[in-house]
Amino acid sequence: MKKDKILVIGACGQIGVELTLALRKMYGDNNVVASDLREEHELLRGSGPYVSLDVMNKEMLHVLVIRHNITQVYLLAAILSATGEKNPLLAWHINMQSLLNVLDIAKEEGLDKVYWPSSIAVFGPDSPKEATPQHTVIEPTTIYGISKFAGERWCEYYNHRYGVDVRSLRYPGLISYKSAPGGGTTDYAVEIYHEALEEGTYKCFLSESTYLPMMYMPDAIRATIELMEADSARISVRSSYNLSGMSFSPKEIAGAIQQRLPDFTISYEPDYRQQIAEGWPKSIDDSLAAKDWGWKPEFDLEKMTDDMLKNLKVQKNMQ
Repeated sequence: MKKDKILVIGACGQIGVELTLALRKMYGDNNVVASDLREEHELLRGSGPYVSLDVMNKEMLHVLVIRHNITQVYLLAAILSATGEKNPLLAWHINMQSLLNVLDIAKEEGLDKVYWPSSIAVFGPDSPKEATPQHTVIEPTTIYGISKFAGERWCEYYNHRYGVDVRSLRYPGLISYKSAPGGGTTDYAVEIYHEALEEGTYKCFLSESTYLPMMYMPDAIRATIELMEADSARISVRSSYNLSGMSFSPKEIAGAIQQRLPDFTISYEPDYRQQIAEGWPKSIDDSLAAKDWGWKPEFDLEKMTDDMLKNLKVQKNMQ
């Protein structure tokens, strides 16, 4: 039986750290090669092989895949929404070329599976805001959303044209206590917990009533692995699956924190990210993911808030 050998590109990012650790638990430490441009994340140190890699260097990537007998690639490297707006051409170049490099090598080397994340950023102001369906109007207005939508089309193309088993999820905003957010429009939902504990107050860059789809990282990691472990015949979407966890506003997350930390205060100073958020859905219909491979979230706002505050207190050596 052929042993799976997995390469995680962008392993030191918000998703990459926890996904790499989860995959190492499943497949064995030495069978999951972590790679990134930056220095190895402290949580990954000593847990398995690490390689410094620029995914934009296709030749270097190709050699790495052959040398390590890689059978699956998880491509997580990307420039996110808020950062992307500061340098749109760079964001487009990195987000597109990295995917094309991986897809092309997957085709040439006959890799078993490729994972690439999309985002709710593919939706635009004309998409239905409530329970946004899998198939609907998609007119992204950020370079991040445009690159993710184009990437979805490339994934589907490589699957239909060349038989590459590529799988994808449209992540909502992701919340984690282990790794820092990476320049997205939903970063406030991570920052607010840190500031609540450290400062007792938070200045939010979105308005109090801005509803956005969110997900706690353990659910996101589980969804990713469940999708990748599902039988290929059950995967009906080769662009990217809608994925949902919960939806809330800054006012609601602040309220959940205040129930546990009564002295916490919040103020609102919306910046350029407000406009990005207003173009995105308020809630997502992920019934196709549920039907095809049995997806079901475990965390809601209350359960997540308990877990975030408990773990951050330990992290910050607070009682």
